[in-house]
Amino acid sequence: MKLKSLLDEAIDAWEDARSGVIDELDNFPGARFDWRPASGARSVEETALHIIEVSLMMTGVLGSDSPGFAGESYPKLIARYSKPIDGIKGKREVMGAMRRTLRDGVKAFRDKGELHMLQTITRFDGQRGTRLAWMHHGIAHEMYHRGQLATYARLVGLTPALTRRIGGG
Repeated sequence: MKLKSLLDEAIDAWEDARSGVIDELDNFPGARFDWRPASGARSVEETALHIIEVSLMMTGVLGSDSPGFAGESYPKLIARYSKPIDGIKGKREVMGAMRRTLRDGVKAFRDKGELHMLQTITRFDGQRGTRLAWMHHGIAHEMYHRGQLATYARLVGLTPALTRRIGGG
């Protein structure tokens, strides 16, 4: 059996995280995509769009020859990379964008290759780290919001997708 590269393992982790997010989003009826747990909190749809915009920023910066994230504010980076999802609304469009941005991001990382992903960049905190390490940060970000969406599901009386998958309801 051939061992996977570090990049292959990271891509597998991202695909697993995104698949879980998609399952949790699919669990919500389209009519509940505007539900939010409290005033000022993101709705289900806004959470999904946030996940996508951060992944677009991650793919854009890590998949380029950019020296990293320093020197440009987070809002400016998001604005620069989130154009592909401008105007997206509703469950069908959001779910399509979830799948498309993952597919396109995986292709971009594979096209650049593992050596590119092992190069160092400047992180948001000004420290140096590899592109691959920051990719893991992006994966953790998606897992965080996957858990948030599972909690949202419980709050509206749904059984989270992962709970159903492992046989708990």
